[in-house]
Order: sequence, then C-alpha cells, then structure tokens
Amino acid sequence: MNMSRFLPVAAALTIAAGSTASAQTFPVRPITIVVPYAVGGTTDIVARLAANQVANGLGQAFVVDNKVGGGGLIGWGTVARAAPDGYTVLTTEMSFTIAPGLLPKMPFDAQKDFSHIITAASAPHVLVVNPGLPVKTVQDFIALAKAKPGTMNYGSGGNGTNTHLGGELFKSAAGIDLVHIPYKGAGAVLTDLMAGQVQALVTSLPTALPHIRSGRLRALVVTSEARSPLLPDVPSAKEAKLPGFVMDFWVGFAAPAGTPQPVIDKLNQAFASALNSDDGKRRLAEQGLTPVVNTPAQASQQAASEMKRWAAVVKSADIKPE
Repeated sequence: MNMSRFLPVAAALTIAAGSTASAQTFPVRPITIVVPYAVGGTTDIVARLAANQVANGLGQAFVVDNKVGGGGLIGWGTVARAAPDGYTVLTTEMSFTIAPGLLPKMPFDAQKDFSHIITAASAPHVLVVNPGLPVKTVQDFIALAKAKPGTMNYGSGGNGTNTHLGGELFKSAAGIDLVHIPYKGAGAVLTDLMAGQVQALVTSLPTALPHIRSGRLRALVVTSEARSPLLPDVPSAKEAKLPGFVMDFWVGFAAPAGTPQPVIDKLNQAFASALNSDDGKRRLAEQGLTPVVNTPAQASQQAASEMKRWAAVVKSADIKPE
C-alpha cells in the first residue's frame, strides 16, 4: 500500500469521526451566550429566554454573559476569538450587520469569523411621533414635512444605530427632508420624544409598544409588508406605499468560525425547538416578537444580505461613526 496516499485519507477519516463523536456527545459542560449589550434590553431578554428554554432541551446550563462596550465590538470580538467548539455563542442583531459598513477597520471580519446558527426572532420597526404633533397618519406626516422642508426632525439613539438608519430609510422612501437629532442611547431619545423635544422616531416595535399602548406615543406605520397583529390598526409600509421602508429588528445566534457543522446543526435544532414551542412563542410575543427559526444557511444568507443593504444606506446617507 502507498502510505503517502493512505495517511491523508486516514487523517481525514479520524477528524470526521472525531467531529461526529463530539456532536453526538455535545454539550458536556455549560454553554456561554455572550450578549454585547447591557442587561434588560430586547437582545438580552431574548438571549435569557432562549438560554432557559434551550437548557432544558440539551440538558446543560446556558450562562448569559453581558460583554458591554464599543457599541457591541467587545462582545463580538470576544466570540470571534473564542474556541470554535460550540461552547461560546454570540447573540447577534441588526447592529451586528450595520457595523461592517460603518466601521471598516474592525478587529475581526464580521463575514468570515462567525458561523451563524439561527435567526431566532424578529419584529418590525415602527414610526412613532409625539401625540401633540398635528398628524394622524403617515401621509399626514409626509405632507407636513413636505410643506416645511428641513424644519421637522427625528431622533435616534446615536449615529449609525438602527434608529438612525431607520430614519434615513424613511426619509428616502417618503422623499422628505428631516433633521437628524442624535442622542446617546435609545432611552434618552424616547424620553425627549414623549416630552415633545423631538418629533419622530423609528424604533423596534418591542421598544415602542408599551408607550404606544399607554398613549404617550402615536404609531403611524410599521416597517413590514403586512400589519402587525400587535398593532392591527396601524398600516404596514406596503399599505402606506412605502415599500422601501420594510426593515426588521431581529435577534439571532452565531458561533466562532470553524465550529463543526454537526455542532452548529445541533444548536440550531435546539434553539428552533425551544423558541417555536407554545411556551417559546408566548414568551416572545410578550416582548412583541415572533419566532423565525431558520436554518444555519438561511441565517448566514440573511446576515450577508443585511450587511450589504446597510452598507449601501450608510454610504448613501454619508453616515459617520461617533
């Protein structure tokens, strides 16, 4: 036998066998879910909900670790550098796909350094205004903005955030001129919007929903092709003839690149089963979210598509990081 030919084949078979064995026994110890943001936000809530649900299915504890700082960079970098063994999982969301177009010199490659596991849940964004503004519909708002170009404003949680890009997307879809007022965080802009200091905001439905229900904010349009069951009286972007204003707030999970595919698949199945269960759906609905539970390939495709889309918006609007 030609040993020079046999050895590479034997090595490949050994690696394949080891990968299969590790997937069959995985997990044998607790798994860490890294959240790049502070405790209490929607991303953190979804991570903790998933951790509790998936732990039961896999028979191992999931530990949520909030790695806060750098607008997400610290948490993302932590997972990019982690061992690719399935025991460190990143909570991803919209900002993860905005960052590559906004921050071209990140200390990792957002496309190549992660293996996407699943898009777990999503919700539309919603355009909200202060109830004191003399508009009842999104068409009223557009007409008012066109009548007073450059005098109306919208707030955001800061340059390059989802609320900033959502505002720019609305401006483009509606063909209007609004002044951008950046704040240092979503909480501050919400406070000033309800006080009438700014006039409009595009934010995720889970963030705005309590204030809409309390009457402190008025919802004009949801950024989806169909109406949200949580706001059945509010038109969709498609109904409002703003097809370019369709955008989702979503939360997903990813692992370091190089994590064995059988481990990725096992995690995908565990997350999908937990979040698509009756209890998982109920808990997500309480946050204004619905399960997505796609495949790893679909999650990867979605992330790549979102990165391309937001890079184009950042370039078109000439958005610079703070």
